[in-house]
Amino acid sequence: MKTKAGIIGPIDSVNLISEIAHEYIEKLQIVPFIYENPEEATGIIQKNQNGVDLWILAGPALFNSVKESGTTQPYFLLTMDGASLTKTMVEIGCTDKKSFERVSIDMLKERDVYETYRDLGISTKEVHVHEYTNETPLEDLLSFHQKLFKEGKVEICITCLRSIHDRLRAHNIPAYWVTPTRSNIRETLSTALQQWETMHFKQSQITAIILKVQGMELRDNYNSYDLHRSNLQIQSAMLNFSESISGSFVNIGTGIFVVFSTRGSLKETENTINTLLEKIAVITDLPSNIGIGYGDTALAAEDNARLALNHAQNFDSFSAFLVDDRGMIEGPLKDQESISFGYRTENKEVSQKLKNSGITITTFNKVLSIQKRVGNGSITAANIAEWLKMTPRNARRILNGLVEQGIAEIIGEEAPTTKGRPRKIYRVKNELK
Repeated sequence: MKTKAGIIGPIDSVNLISEIAHEYIEKLQIVPFIYENPEEATGIIQKNQNGVDLWILAGPALFNSVKESGTTQPYFLLTMDGASLTKTMVEIGCTDKKSFERVSIDMLKERDVYETYRDLGISTKEVHVHEYTNETPLEDLLSFHQKLFKEGKVEICITCLRSIHDRLRAHNIPAYWVTPTRSNIRETLSTALQQWETMHFKQSQITAIILKVQGMELRDNYNSYDLHRSNLQIQSAMLNFSESISGSFVNIGTGIFVVFSTRGSLKETENTINTLLEKIAVITDLPSNIGIGYGDTALAAEDNARLALNHAQNFDSFSAFLVDDRGMIEGPLKDQESISFGYRTENKEVSQKLKNSGITITTFNKVLSIQKRVGNGSITAANIAEWLKMTPRNARRILNGLVEQGIAEIIGEEAPTTKGRPRKIYRVKNELK
């Protein structure tokens, strides 16, 4: 299947890029997008992301358009250098018979401009250069040329933007447009194809994700129903996670779960591993870890995932590590301090109050996390009962215990969904004052 490349730029640039892209016709399919002004590029990218694989942009001034579009697709900016300037100077000197000693030049690096002039044996004493950065407003480039020409400091203006060239010409200011050389375009197209093929290969790699909940089969205070119920809840969370990344799910024993997918599918979803760890922590307070492995085969991916899991288990509870196809280890994938459910607290006052209420630190941190997920900075007994799979009566006991110790407060009531008394709304404090 050919790679679809969206080409964005003024008509002359798009036509030239398309012409050279014909050399790559076996691998590349060109989808042209022509604009009158660079500001149109953002909308073009946003509307056409599903129709192309990557973007080729006619110049560095389009960098901000890519960022503003929010696209995650790869993009490649054509660059102008000394060779591009030389091509324009040939047009000025040989075709139009004009001098290019008193000129204004935008976007190009001063180094490239001065080295080009030096190589041609021309003085740069009256050459004015306005380099471009991603923060440079395009209007500044137009004002730069107009001011110098109006003050009589330059005779011609050389710009890398077609829109500025046209506006200068509209004001009867002699202007020339610098365009990428064929060599620039060819190099950019080759780089785009190579990087796309490398990335596409990586995206297709197999990913194995292993979750291990330690001690489920050994837990003394669990009867068989509680154990199976907890295991089924974890299975449900893993099934939902597997579906979100288009993966296949396997339960290979009590508390051990494996999901196979592709690297690309996992990368497309943000914070999935972190969210999964938080969900598992809601279900059980047993130490849980995740190992992720990439590989060209399922066996290689699983071996790397087991290695990653070993690193996670040696690091701390509720952490995840990754081992890629090169054996490189990354982790922990989530900083331990940001995990929603801590199993310790250094606040002695909180610790003593929880002890007085008969509530564990683990349960307290889970309640805080549920409150955060519910939103609005509040929580009800029904919320806790639903998330922690306990009776509403037990959930009320926990909240009322926190209220008695000054760790939570009642802030209101809400009407019940069925007949009964109004439900109290609580706010659990993150910090004690």
